[in-house]
Amino acid sequence: MRTSWLKTSIMLLWAVLPTVLHAQPALPSLGDRISGTVSLEQEYALGQQFLSSIRRSAPTIPDPLLNAYLETVTYKLASRSQLKDHRLSFVIIDSEALNAFAAPGGIIGVNTGLFLNAENEAEFASVMAHEIAHVSQRHFARGIDEAQAGRIPQLATLLASVIVMATSDAGHGTAAIAAAQGRALENQLRFSRSNETEADRVGQDTMFNAGFDPDGMSTLFERLMAINRFGRRPPEFLLSHPLTESRIAGARGRAIRYPAQQYSPNLEYQLMRARVVGHYSENKADLVTQSQRLLERSDSEFSRDSNRYALAIAYFENKKYALASEMLAPLLNKEPNRISYVVTQAEIFTAQNEPGQAIEYLERHLSINPGNHPLTMAYADALIEARSYSSAAAVMERQATTRPYDFQLWYKLAETQGQAGNISKVHQARAEYFRLIADYPKARQQLQLALKIESDNGAAPAEEARLRQKIQEIEELQQNA
Repeated sequence: MRTSWLKTSIMLLWAVLPTVLHAQPALPSLGDRISGTVSLEQEYALGQQFLSSIRRSAPTIPDPLLNAYLETVTYKLASRSQLKDHRLSFVIIDSEALNAFAAPGGIIGVNTGLFLNAENEAEFASVMAHEIAHVSQRHFARGIDEAQAGRIPQLATLLASVIVMATSDAGHGTAAIAAAQGRALENQLRFSRSNETEADRVGQDTMFNAGFDPDGMSTLFERLMAINRFGRRPPEFLLSHPLTESRIAGARGRAIRYPAQQYSPNLEYQLMRARVVGHYSENKADLVTQSQRLLERSDSEFSRDSNRYALAIAYFENKKYALASEMLAPLLNKEPNRISYVVTQAEIFTAQNEPGQAIEYLERHLSINPGNHPLTMAYADALIEARSYSSAAAVMERQATTRPYDFQLWYKLAETQGQAGNISKVHQARAEYFRLIADYPKARQQLQLALKIESDNGAAPAEEARLRQKIQEIEELQQNA
């Protein structure tokens, strides 16, 4: 399956690149002096095709809290970076392997394994800042310039390898690159190593400017080097981001040259990390025991709070919902409006067949934070558990207007519309999902089915016109793909 996925990915990107790079000769210059071959708009178009392939091929994490955290940290970094185009797209891949990647057009991806390996927010932010630097310095576009356009297919293969590297089976990605490029790859990897050094330097500047401890980059590098030294197989991140002693020394040297500042540990990161640990724990009873031990050994208010939440998650994963609520209660008393705590309590209510409590609880908090994505999706889950399918669908439809590119939201909405018995809207939500994974024939088919239902039911002319317009848009996307 993985092999066919690799072949499909390479074929897709080989097909996409010539179209993206050559089909838009009339695009005006954007004044970017980094790359003369590819414009920012062309990079964005290529990136969206790449993102569609990732969505279609890789298992992703739908947890709204994790996704919201990634977006918050990355936008905080991006606002203080050298990025000119702030259209960013994010994806969290469901894999314990440590990896992260950037692609043209502001595509930022991480494996959940990054949460497992980065012990604090500064270390996590260092990887995000590094990936943002790849985008801001336009390393993919510069690679085309370096190759003098004659080796554009090489870039397609390298991008396809990123898709494979994004999963736990990185060996296929390495083999794909080597087999496709041979000696030419060696030149590209030398260029990539210089890109890594530049991304480190620019990324650390971004970290400092955004208020993150720039030493987080060197401490993470040191730990990864130790893993690589004593392990039989290096983390996937090191296969696509070669790590050397000189890179570590460079990161350490730059960190001590920034003006001294006080940096406080970030609790939210530890809460997200606890959710990931709970997600991957195979023995939930052991997780409870380990979490209890850590809470008993806590020596500060910060560690007590983070370990208490981790124990609440461990109880939740072990289906001990009353104990999870009991463990969460002191945290909610201290910070009753922290969204992570509120969502977790709502998840507990819903899981223990008390969706009514979850609905009432979340409605109060949504009045304080209207439109908040994690709160809204927890609210939709509670409504679904209460079998209020039409209400849940209405909630998600409103949310989709603010997050139209959230393919996981559209997938869930399609399922919920089915439970609500609104078959036309099932097809319309599915069409949006298929559009976002670039399966245009299926998107068109779903819209045609919706149009037939609406026509048979005597829908208003405006509704039929809207659906026909959407079908036309999908047909245009399919022609340009």
